[in-house]
Amino acid sequence: MDLSEYDGKYVYIRDIYGDSFSGRAGYGGAEFLECEYGIDEDGLFIEDCLICNSQIETIKEIIPHGTAELWTENLILRKYRSDDAAQLYECFEADPGDLYSWVMDVDDVIVGTIGAYDKERDHMKIRFCVRRAWQGRGFATEALTKVLEYLTQNEGISCVTARCAHEDIPSRRVLEKSGMKLVGTEKDGITADGRVYDKLCYEYRKDHRSEGT
Repeated sequence: MDLSEYDGKYVYIRDIYGDSFSGRAGYGGAEFLECEYGIDEDGLFIEDCLICNSQIETIKEIIPHGTAELWTENLILRKYRSDDAAQLYECFEADPGDLYSWVMDVDDVIVGTIGAYDKERDHMKIRFCVRRAWQGRGFATEALTKVLEYLTQNEGISCVTARCAHEDIPSRRVLEKSGMKLVGTEKDGITADGRVYDKLCYEYRKDHRSEGT
């Protein structure tokens, strides 16, 4: 079968031994697998598992839900792993526990986190954080754009909201470049480090992109 058509897609595989695998597939061509593993056929990688063509009994494309692995041009947005603990603590002094929680992974370096939480019917809030040394490179915008698209198009969330201080210009730019709209201002709505700031309220709805924002 032609496995190359499944590259980058979410699949469910059952092999000839009765085992099953599901997740985002990465295609391995015959030439690559022969060079790297001495295997003379092509196959698919599901995380760290390689399933060769001749071992596949059935395969079908599936629709992912929950904190599915998402890919952008420069990032892999993935679930937390047990070996992330040290990096998460060093970068953010926290172990986020959002309903949807991703780390922003660049070549196995955690550059930030993004999560959606407080689900009420089809509404959710979203927040993100990028490690200081990696800020200014567009990673937050890239991640937020992808997650907003995933939540509204795949998970049935009709409205995603976010908040930031009026003086937080970088966050405002990220929210707006990702397609979120300013819908309100709450005077003195945020207190941080002993100071009070006006709170800006943003939202994203499924039709925002089609409106050209």
